[in-house]
Amino acid sequence: MERAKVYFTKELTPSSLVKMFKVLEKDLPGRVAVKVHSGEEGNQNYLRPEFMKDIVEYVNGTIVECNTAYDGERDTTEKHTKLMKNHGWSKMFKVDIMDSEGDEVLDIPNGKVIKKNYVGKHLENYDSMLVLSHFKGHPMGGYGGALKQLSIGVASGKGKRYIHCAGAEGGSYDDMFHTDQVKFLESMADAASSVVNHFHGNIAYINVMCNMSVDCDCCSVAEDPCMKDIGIVASLDPIAIDQACIDLVKNSDDPGRDHLLERINSRKGTHTIDAAAELGFGTKDYELIEVE
Repeated sequence: MERAKVYFTKELTPSSLVKMFKVLEKDLPGRVAVKVHSGEEGNQNYLRPEFMKDIVEYVNGTIVECNTAYDGERDTTEKHTKLMKNHGWSKMFKVDIMDSEGDEVLDIPNGKVIKKNYVGKHLENYDSMLVLSHFKGHPMGGYGGALKQLSIGVASGKGKRYIHCAGAEGGSYDDMFHTDQVKFLESMADAASSVVNHFHGNIAYINVMCNMSVDCDCCSVAEDPCMKDIGIVASLDPIAIDQACIDLVKNSDDPGRDHLLERINSRKGTHTIDAAAELGFGTKDYELIEVE
């Protein structure tokens, strides 16, 4: 597999999101889903819709999300829809809670752990996807980036629990927190592969490296960011973009770097990247190209 091209800029502005998408030279055809993290109620670190406005309008996209598998303000369509309004998403964009009418199943014949993925049923309504991720830590996955957005993010509420339970049908809420960690991470890689395959190349990725807390935007009570902002990263390869972000953190001289890396490493977070690379829908081998 050829080295992937990963583009990087230190500029963190709404217009730079558009600039980074343009350098990919990728046309997203038809109906475009823009996958974001809506941010749990109370979270202070999630990326605001105002920051996304230019890029969402540029691709003429619809903001898409799915319900959560844990208690909060996003675990039902009714509550999630209210939060999308309160956080400003639906005031600014078309918004689709993709599992509001249930889920559909994507097959994963070569999956390491899971052989199917329950995704929001409305995924079938889109021809292409822009995966717009906030790169940060995560209490369970170690970090959140493009691969988490593709897997947990696109999975329905039922699908999220299925991934967390490494394919155990009918897994309970408590089971999600007691699954073998390696199997959970490999299940995320499996699920991500199914979404990539679903779009047949009509997909692009942007990771925003700011507000980098050890906690995810899914936490209603999250730690404040532990290191300075780094920039925006873009690629057509979901594995390369996450690997590049990990390397940018590792190569930083910021004093908060070690705290973030401890969260990533203690959860074996980069195993998701390794497992995804073994599945072959991208590569860890990349060329980092700085964009002025």
